[in-house]
Amino acid sequence: MTDLPEAQILPITADIGVDGRLMIGGCDVRDLVGKFGSPLYIYDEATLRDICRDFVGSFTAEYPNSHIEYSSKAFANPAIAEIIDQEGLDMDVVTGGELAVAIAANFPPERMNFHGNNKGREELVEALQYGIGIVTLDSFAEIDLLNEVAGELGVTQQVMLRLSPSIDPHTHLLTSTGILDSKFGFSIETGDAELAVEQAIDKESLDVVGLHFHLGSPIFELEPYSEAIDYVLQFAANMRDRYGLELKRFSPGGGFAIGYVSDTLPPAMSEYAKEIAVAIRKGCDAYGLDEPEVYLEPGRAIVGRAGVAVYTVGGIKTIPDVRTYVSVDGGMGDNIRPALYDSEYSVVPVDRPLAPRNQTVTVAGKFCESGDVLARDVDLPDPATGDLLALPASGAYCLMMASNYNMQTRPAVVLVNEGNARLIRRRETYSDLLASSLDID
Repeated sequence: MTDLPEAQILPITADIGVDGRLMIGGCDVRDLVGKFGSPLYIYDEATLRDICRDFVGSFTAEYPNSHIEYSSKAFANPAIAEIIDQEGLDMDVVTGGELAVAIAANFPPERMNFHGNNKGREELVEALQYGIGIVTLDSFAEIDLLNEVAGELGVTQQVMLRLSPSIDPHTHLLTSTGILDSKFGFSIETGDAELAVEQAIDKESLDVVGLHFHLGSPIFELEPYSEAIDYVLQFAANMRDRYGLELKRFSPGGGFAIGYVSDTLPPAMSEYAKEIAVAIRKGCDAYGLDEPEVYLEPGRAIVGRAGVAVYTVGGIKTIPDVRTYVSVDGGMGDNIRPALYDSEYSVVPVDRPLAPRNQTVTVAGKFCESGDVLARDVDLPDPATGDLLALPASGAYCLMMASNYNMQTRPAVVLVNEGNARLIRRRETYSDLLASSLDID
C-alpha cells in the first residue's frame, strides 16, 4: 500500500492510482461514484475476509475451542452474510429483519444466535421454525414467552442467559451495556441473574447451555474483559452448585475496538484473544469448571474497517477567525454516530490524498440540524465544490442506523474486489419513500 496518512484505518487494499486518486479494492473511487452515485458506501471484500481470518486465527491459537460469531447489527446484508458463512463464522441477529437477511443468504441456522432485549412472539416463532441454534434470553418475560413458543412448536430450544456483571468498560455512556444501570441483561448484583437461572432451568422446553455478557463498545482496554470473566465464572460455579447449571457455552460478548482516527488505534486482535483466553482458563481452574466452548461476538471489528463512505462537496462557508464549513451531500441521515456519540472520523481527499493538507475545516452534512457534522476540525487540501471526501472506518452501524430524515434517500452500497465492483444494495428512490404511504385503504 502507498504510504497514505490513513493507511492503518483504510481498507487494506487502499492505494493511489496512476492518476493520483484513491483506489479501494483495485477500483478508482471517483469512477465508482460516477457509476453508482454519491453518497456511496464502498466495502472491500479482501479486508473483510482478512479480518475474519485474523479473528479466527487469533482466538483459536489461544483457545482452540472458540468460535467467532458475527454480530450482524453492525451491517446486515445478504452479500456480507454469505462471506461471513464462507469464512466459517457464526452469526447473531437481534430482530426479525436481521433474521430475514440471514434467511435470504441461506445462513446455516444451527450457527445462529438470536439476541436482543425484547424479542416478540412472531420473531421467536420465525427463529425457531428456521431452526436457530441458540436464543440468548434477556428478561423474565422472554423466559416465559420462549418456553411457551417452543412448547407450541414441539421443540426444546437451547438458550443462554445474558448477564449484567456491573463492570464499566470505560467507553461512551450510550454504548456501555454491562453496567448495573442498563436495560440489558440479568443483573448478578441484584440477584436477578440467579433467579433467571433458577426459572430457566425449570422450564420444560428450554435447555440452558450457557451464560453471556457484553460490556459495551468500543472497548480499547483489556482489563475489563478479564475482570468480568472472573466475576461471571464465579457466578457460574455458584449456579452449578445450587441449581445444577452446566456451563457448556460461554460468551464474553464483543465490543472490540477499531481505529477511526490514526492516532487512536486499538490493541491487536491477538492481545484481546490472549487476555480473554487466559482469564477463562484461570477462572475455570479457580472455580472448578470444565472449560466451555467460547463464543466471541464482534460486529464493528469485523466490518468497520472494510467500509468507506464517500461524499461530494457542495457549499463551502468560511467564517473568518472562526471556522470553515465544507458541506457534503450526506450526513446524519446515513451516519448519525457523530451526532449521537460524538464519534470522530478521519477524512481523506479522494482526488488528492497525498496533497498538503493546509486548511482546517469542519465537514458538515446536508440535513436540517446544526448538529449534523461528520468531522470537526480536520485538515484538508484547499477544498472545492465537486471534491470527493472519503471517511474511513464507516462499515459498521452507519448504514444500520440510517434514516430518511428530510425524506432523503439512503445511499447505494458496493462490494469491491480485485478491480470489480458489485452493487449489493441499490440507492433508494423517491418511489421507495412513497411506497408505504400510497395505496392505503
